[in-house]
Amino acid sequence: MNMIYNVEDKPKFGQVIVFAFQQLLAIIAATIAVPMITNGNAGLEGENAMSIAAALFGAGVGTLVYVLFTRAKSPVFLGSSFAFLGSMAAAFAGAASVAVGYVGIIMGAVMAGLVYVVIATLVKFVGVEWLNKLMPPVVIGPTVAIIGLSLAGNAIGDLQRSNIEGGATLLAVLCGLITLITVTLCSTYGKKMAKLIPFIIGILVGYILASIFTVIGSVAGIDALKIVDYSAVTSLFTDGVTFSTFVSVPQFTFLKAFGGFDQLSGSYVGTIAAAYIPVAFVVFAEHVADHKNISSIIGRDLLDKPGLHRTLLGDGVGSMVGAFFGGCPNTTYGESVACVAITRNASVVTIITTAVMAIVVSFVSPFIAFLNTIPACVMGGVCMSLYGFIAVSGLKMLQKVDLNRNRNLFVAATILIAGIGGLSLTFGKVTITSIATALILGIIVNVILSKEKAE
Repeated sequence: MNMIYNVEDKPKFGQVIVFAFQQLLAIIAATIAVPMITNGNAGLEGENAMSIAAALFGAGVGTLVYVLFTRAKSPVFLGSSFAFLGSMAAAFAGAASVAVGYVGIIMGAVMAGLVYVVIATLVKFVGVEWLNKLMPPVVIGPTVAIIGLSLAGNAIGDLQRSNIEGGATLLAVLCGLITLITVTLCSTYGKKMAKLIPFIIGILVGYILASIFTVIGSVAGIDALKIVDYSAVTSLFTDGVTFSTFVSVPQFTFLKAFGGFDQLSGSYVGTIAAAYIPVAFVVFAEHVADHKNISSIIGRDLLDKPGLHRTLLGDGVGSMVGAFFGGCPNTTYGESVACVAITRNASVVTIITTAVMAIVVSFVSPFIAFLNTIPACVMGGVCMSLYGFIAVSGLKMLQKVDLNRNRNLFVAATILIAGIGGLSLTFGKVTITSIATALILGIIVNVILSKEKAE
């Protein structure tokens, strides 16, 4: 795929700000969803709840660490990892207090990050040829495809949902589809700038349409027409205009962990290790899949240069640092990869600016509040294109694979059915996600059938 901006290119300052804002919109929904889901799973409320602003800050800092380790050669953003949802819930469930739970999620992220550091060290000395044999395109392609397909339900669920309880489903779907169509038209027929910011344009169009329906519903007193909930913004001004109305410091995880260190026990540390370390090996496989995907998109083998050992170190250490501030271990984001592919903007300067922007806006209360007003249906329309593109990118990897050979046919079939079917495995407090399970099964089948000879 021909990039409009390649990895080392530096767009103009004004353009970079716009491009970074688009990347931020692409990754923000998933990034803040992880702490929100964890709050629900662990029953955290009020001051004890994980902060979405802190998670955003942690993602930004983690991404800067990743860029540093990869020598600004890999255009990928790190965000909160869904793979560790069960691990984070287990950390709070087994804790003697909420403070201990926050210590636990920091410890867990460090343990998971150290797994990456160990693997990176091995890769540095052994190389990646073994990995290419273990995970050839017939394995990686279907795995990348199911990463996108597994998110299809989330996109459609959002597409059918307004931000107001009782809001009209059909109007929500209309707003989401208009957003999707706008994105596709801008990306396909737009001039240079429109091609580079299709998501911003799509979200604006969808948001304006949803706002029109909401205003009409408010004037006419028809709740079914209301789609946008502005309460997140209006609540900022309930107590008048103060400094905190515009600026607030995120509730960082390390601050909430104070007071919990002296309550740690050996059994709890063991619980954390059992909950986090096995998942780290699973996420390692997804790390490889994401980087092979972005490599195929930008036409550069990132496993060779800057090297898998560097991407692993960046991901692992970035995850540790991100969790120290935001509590959530980070991972490379498929949404970011899809945004690069659709906009054809692989500039690492854009990724760096996005990371800085994520850090800055985590302190800006009105911006966080505004993001919360974007209707779910509008983001659903955007995610249809993002998740769909991830799936198609995986299928494109199969183009050069000979599916007439039984070996390749069965490997791809096993991965697709296990992944789409949602085959996940749970061992105590450790859950192997359907994507990881499918990948592991694909590797096993590929190894078993490796001696098949081409006719």
